[in-house]
Amino acid sequence: MRPILLQGHTRSLTQIKYNREGDLLFSVSKDKVVNVWYSHNGERLGTYTGHLGSVWTVDVNSTTTMLITGSADNTAKLWDVQTGRCLKTWEFKTAVKRVEFSEDDTMVLCVTEERMGYSGTITVLPINTDINAKQSDEPLAAIHNDGKKAVVACWGYLNKYIISGHEDGSISQWNWKANEKLNTVTPHEDIISDMQMSTDRTYFITTSKDKTAKIFDSETLDHLKTFTTDAPLNSASITPKFQEFVIVGGGQDAMSVTTTSARAGKFECRFYHKILEEELGRVRGHFGPINTIAIHPDGKSYSSGGEDGYVRVHHFDPDYFKFKIEA
Repeated sequence: MRPILLQGHTRSLTQIKYNREGDLLFSVSKDKVVNVWYSHNGERLGTYTGHLGSVWTVDVNSTTTMLITGSADNTAKLWDVQTGRCLKTWEFKTAVKRVEFSEDDTMVLCVTEERMGYSGTITVLPINTDINAKQSDEPLAAIHNDGKKAVVACWGYLNKYIISGHEDGSISQWNWKANEKLNTVTPHEDIISDMQMSTDRTYFITTSKDKTAKIFDSETLDHLKTFTTDAPLNSASITPKFQEFVIVGGGQDAMSVTTTSARAGKFECRFYHKILEEELGRVRGHFGPINTIAIHPDGKSYSSGGEDGYVRVHHFDPDYFKFKIEA
């Protein structure tokens, strides 16, 4: 698999996201820049400029008309995807670490940092899907966690729940309308670094610095699968079609790698069989930890973003689609 290298960032990548059709790829980084690319050939389509700090997170709505970003400048910004115009800026007390559109595009959740005496929150904001309409400042809900701070969060199916991952390795399920915690489990021994839903949102995968990725049921938070590695993990994604795979990535922080070899830091995307939990292959290339992974909605390619400032887009070889595990 010859990757396409996207060179549009000068600092480490924080998140990458495909739109629903998969023809566009959005990338954000610590260099304050938000980029959009054509995913099939890596051509840069444009940038969204306006953030004054590292951009931690990005999401695009299902019609690819609006983009939401969250930044260390304590703001979340809503953008017109086509023109790059900033439609709305919401200000928070601390950095916005994760944003995500609801399934019907009428809301976004924003996870804010716990810092300087302010508690971390998950704020639900209403979104007017008319691009020219005024956006509201009034949140629909604000969840204040009573335990360790939330780091990541996702919408459950039909916007029924919000599921959050925390610094202490715990996962909580919220009835966000009633601001009520329904369930908590603590499956990880260290901070949860990423959480991504399956296509139908009935289950999700988490990664942790404890060197594992795990799959859970969205309704019950039952633990279903574990994928164990020998390096801290930063991101994982579930293949939507063709193969029952998960792709995980991470690597030791630059401070803990004592040699210059990329192998020493374990900077690889690893493929695991989703059901059998067995490792099936690795893809190398990044010169630093892999911070974010996204799989194309059609399952024919995937992208990874690293500490080295590159996004690598991999289109799967024909052999990938014929792969079978021998009984």
